[in-house]
Amino acid sequence: MVGTGRATEVLDDGQQVTVSCAEGAEGHVYRGHVDYEESETDLDSLPATRTKVMLNLADPAAAFRWWRLPADGVGLARTEFVVAHQVRVHPLALLHPERLSAEDRRQVDVLTDGMADRSEYFVDRLAQGVARIAASRWPDPVVVRTSDFKTNEYARLVGGAPFEPVEANPMIGWRGASRYYDDRYREGFALECRALRRVRDEMGLTNPVIMIPFCRTPEEADRVLAVMADNGLARGRNGLRVFVMAEIPANILLAEEFAQRFDGFSIGSNDFTQLTLGVDRDSDLLAHLFDESNPAVTRSIETLIATAHAAGRHVGLCGQRPSNDPAFTRFLVDAGIDSISVTPDSFAAVKQQVAAAEHEQHSAK
Repeated sequence: MVGTGRATEVLDDGQQVTVSCAEGAEGHVYRGHVDYEESETDLDSLPATRTKVMLNLADPAAAFRWWRLPADGVGLARTEFVVAHQVRVHPLALLHPERLSAEDRRQVDVLTDGMADRSEYFVDRLAQGVARIAASRWPDPVVVRTSDFKTNEYARLVGGAPFEPVEANPMIGWRGASRYYDDRYREGFALECRALRRVRDEMGLTNPVIMIPFCRTPEEADRVLAVMADNGLARGRNGLRVFVMAEIPANILLAEEFAQRFDGFSIGSNDFTQLTLGVDRDSDLLAHLFDESNPAVTRSIETLIATAHAAGRHVGLCGQRPSNDPAFTRFLVDAGIDSISVTPDSFAAVKQQVAAAEHEQHSAK
């Protein structure tokens, strides 16, 4: 829930409230503990669907909590969660300790516990986190997004400040694909590639699909894929599929060119809506304008699906809107989306909504 406007004025420390996002696109905050009803769903009774319904997962420690859900895999696993909570150190701080302050060097020493090769600390922690998620859904696909920290978020990691510029607008700054081939971060991305290669080649978990975020141009895609290949992650090798996040209008306008370079698209509806409408999604002043169902967004999604399917490419969507809005789920099904990824707690409801939408679609024919 973002864009409340008055939360810090209205709420007090320690106050008991109920936060609900179960009533549609707009969330509500109620005083005290509001009564609610619970219902049980028999997972065996969930209907089969043509449209795959997958999970969004971030915390590897919680992956096995949800293994019983009959999901079709994981549509979004965020590596930055693993880095922020289990690694905690900026990858370049492990490679260039001479640039760190005395306090940062001390923290790195504590975290790496005297390891001779400190880069192995990053690779091992990240590989373990990704492998845990991949194992929880084996053999179904697990789409692993490479790091998508903004520069201000990277700077907050231990030892991160010396390696990150200060940007006026990190949201559309040096993030995602643009970092991976840049000499200022190439070594850090190489550690990510080592971790992912370990999961696939050494641990034998070949179900991860690598997804590249915030890829602005086809030429940038070529450079990233070349760096991945140099680090043992060539597209097609050992069955490796590589997706691209569709979160920039250029990804839709140049979908045919991107489809020549990637095996699929995953629509990041939050960033895509923000960039299509020119709305800062964190601004309370503009919250009323942030709408994934705006025609500019939905028509772009339809265009992407048609273009990608013509090239034989997969299209999925990972975002919160289908969890909150059955009408948006119906739109995605009608548009022919291949997969929808949702949070585990909303999986059963969305699965039923997808089944109902597919039934309506079939009946209409």
